[in-house]
Amino acid sequence: MLGTRRAFTSALAVAAFVLAAGGGAHQAAAQGKDVIILAAASLKNALDEASAAWSKQTGKTTKISYAASSALAKQVEGGIPADIFISADVPWMDYVAERKLIKPASRSNFLGNQIVLIAGKDSKIDLKIDKGFNLRGALGNDGRLAMGNVDAVPAGKYGKAALEFLGVWPSVSSRVAQAENVRMALTLVSRGEAPLGIVYKTDAASDPAVRIVGAFPADSHPAIIYPMALLSSSTNPDAQAFVDYLKTPAAKPFFEKQGFTVLK
Repeated sequence: MLGTRRAFTSALAVAAFVLAAGGGAHQAAAQGKDVIILAAASLKNALDEASAAWSKQTGKTTKISYAASSALAKQVEGGIPADIFISADVPWMDYVAERKLIKPASRSNFLGNQIVLIAGKDSKIDLKIDKGFNLRGALGNDGRLAMGNVDAVPAGKYGKAALEFLGVWPSVSSRVAQAENVRMALTLVSRGEAPLGIVYKTDAASDPAVRIVGAFPADSHPAIIYPMALLSSSTNPDAQAFVDYLKTPAAKPFFEKQGFTVLK
């Protein structure tokens, strides 16, 4: 209950942040200055570094709002002023594309990732991820499995698919602490509020308070692809320049350092 309650509180904080960023985005868009980016929460570390390097190189500035891809897609549908959307899965990019909210020619598959099972850094849990592995037993009597919302958040959807493929979802479905986005699921494990969690490999790499117990087989879930596109409402010429920069060799190390695969 404690983890769920704090996750809910954190969800409210994230929602408030995104709304505040949206207000800033509106002002910046009106001034024609910042490149406004809506990006999946798991991109924060890498994209912040890439953005800072681009700003230093060009003198241009960005404003980035991070949240679950589902929440960002809904904000795009609602008309939030922004220039670029980077989703953590293909379906949410398809969602905005079907509504003609992106410039189709600008869409590309930008990054790949992996999902992993994590525990606190001092945890003694040792599991081999395989068909029928004893995930329920590892949670103990009242432990929760931290995941992104399994119906909306990409990392949560990938995680559920993997657990179903491995035949363990029925045994743990009632023990899942569903978070608003993958970074919140990471936080629940990092703070010791959940003994185990499913996050992206890149999230695990960003937090020294957790360790990777094991990686889920690539064939146990849909391919993890981060598509990127310009929004159809964008009129900022610097937006295309930033997208182009993210695809250069200069930007590649920022993402590879966090564990992403840069797709060609």
